[in-house]
Amino acid sequence: MMQNVEANSSRVQEDLESEFQSLYTLLDELKDEMLMKIKQDRASRTYELQAQLAECAKALESSEELLEAANQALETANHHDFLQAAKQIKDSVTMAPAFRLSLKAKVSDNMSHLMVDFAQERRLLQALAFLPVPSTPEIDLAESLVADNCVTLAWRMPDEDSKIDHYVLEYRRTNFEGPPRAKEDQPWMVVEGIKGTEYTLSGLKFDMKYMNFRVRACNKAVAGEFSEPVTLETRAFMFRLDASTCHQNLRVEELSVEWDATGGKVQDVKAREKDGKGRTASPANSPARVVQSPKRMPSGRGGRDRFTAESYTVLGDTLIDGDDHYWEVRYDRDSKAFGVGVAYRSLGKFDQLGKTSASWCLHLNNWLQVSFSAKHANKAKVLDVPVPDCIGVYCNFHEGFLSFYNARTKQLLHTFKAKFTQPVLPAFMVWCGSFHVSSGLQVPSAVKCLQKRNSTASSSNASLP
Repeated sequence: MMQNVEANSSRVQEDLESEFQSLYTLLDELKDEMLMKIKQDRASRTYELQAQLAECAKALESSEELLEAANQALETANHHDFLQAAKQIKDSVTMAPAFRLSLKAKVSDNMSHLMVDFAQERRLLQALAFLPVPSTPEIDLAESLVADNCVTLAWRMPDEDSKIDHYVLEYRRTNFEGPPRAKEDQPWMVVEGIKGTEYTLSGLKFDMKYMNFRVRACNKAVAGEFSEPVTLETRAFMFRLDASTCHQNLRVEELSVEWDATGGKVQDVKAREKDGKGRTASPANSPARVVQSPKRMPSGRGGRDRFTAESYTVLGDTLIDGDDHYWEVRYDRDSKAFGVGVAYRSLGKFDQLGKTSASWCLHLNNWLQVSFSAKHANKAKVLDVPVPDCIGVYCNFHEGFLSFYNARTKQLLHTFKAKFTQPVLPAFMVWCGSFHVSSGLQVPSAVKCLQKRNSTASSSNASLP
């Protein structure tokens, strides 16, 4: 501690001397500039006055001949000659330089515009002191906003402090409402160098129910205390893919799915049995088997109920039984077939999406000829819209709306108006291709606006008969 005291005191002393030296240098520079201004002004005025004096002297010299002529005229006795001489004198006076010369000085001798008053600056210098610790900011919840997977946080200082250089914002995810707990599994994420009293975190994935926030002010030397932490709700639809029931030809990794032609072949099963040292071949040992989400809703299927045959399907693991939800999926454009929608848990293991009354979907067929259609109950409606590479899915369970959007432009592609009789699950299919799902998304503001319009007026994208 003594060594630290010595080292730290030496450091701050050097900093103090450096700051004062910079002040001395600045004052010397300002002094030289202001003295130069006075000297330049004095030289300019002196030059003007000297030039005016030179003109006056020259005019006086030219007037001597005129004075001599006037004296001679006074000695003239002849009246006629005197009048003629007087006229000549008048004309000469009118033309003389002295007659046209002004004796008023061209410049003033007043130098008050170069006076200084450093009383205010002197008071500022007298008020120089060591930097105080900044006050603690106060987060303004009324001005903070959570929308479109962005969080805008606003705060204010209790007192104005011109010494503040920047702010530091910290946030972390949590599943607990209310004040942050002392121990959390999630670490604090840090955003430094914020110059204003508002900051927006964008592109967030809301995979937990809440987020904690705190902020502190920093000056050049020290950071203040963190503000009282606040908790904001980050409600969004978070789900994973249920790899235990997907088709054996689908390889599931987190939220990505790839069609694998070898997934269900006998030789592949034997190879896995060999690698597993005699484990019995079953869907649980297939390539699609991955660690499940602890939040996964039990689907009620055993291993034998894995999707099979030509139903290259995988479902989400979280039921939708209320409110409105939104998710997005980006697929490989080279996929020969791709589908996205929702389905009941009771969807049969042989059932393809959209071909029974238990599922609704948009289906893209790139095999032989390209078609893009909305499917339900084995009925299809061809969609005359550009096929996007990323599709947004909106589901309002209570109102029975299932809408599909271009995820990038938010163009409405199609809307099903249904009466869901049981909870539904996100549903996907792919053949000879791949896709990636984005969950943890809030319903975008643009989609909310379009859905309100869609719920009050009949849309040209009516549901299938």
